[in-house]
Amino acid sequence: MAQIKIYGLKAALNPIKKSLSEVIHDCMVQSLKLPVDKKFHRYFPIDKEDFYFPNDKSESYTIVEISMFQGRTVEAKKQLITQLFQTIKSEVGISPEDLEITIFETPMYHWGIRGLPGDELKLNYVVDV
Repeated sequence: MAQIKIYGLKAALNPIKKSLSEVIHDCMVQSLKLPVDKKFHRYFPIDKEDFYFPNDKSESYTIVEISMFQGRTVEAKKQLITQLFQTIKSEVGISPEDLEITIFETPMYHWGIRGLPGDELKLNYVVDV
């Protein structure tokens, strides 16, 4: 399971939502072996007056937060981060200098899904990648 939040300036983020979502999901499927049908993305387009960031960032500055079950290896998470930087740059045009990625991991029992604690779910994929 992985839930993804994407933050950025409204004017820059809105036109690229679909392509950015496709790229992020493809990277999640490749790096973490998530099933293709497990796509949970939420966008937070922010008005310019409500989004403060350093002067060395451009209007394309984007934050990607990934919340997921614990269990992936350090190597898999590093591969995901590297792949996201490379693919988002080549496919969407956001430079690594304007992209920040954070992974938040929590035990499965901290999730409630389909009426059950996450550790009681029957998953159709593995988490220990």
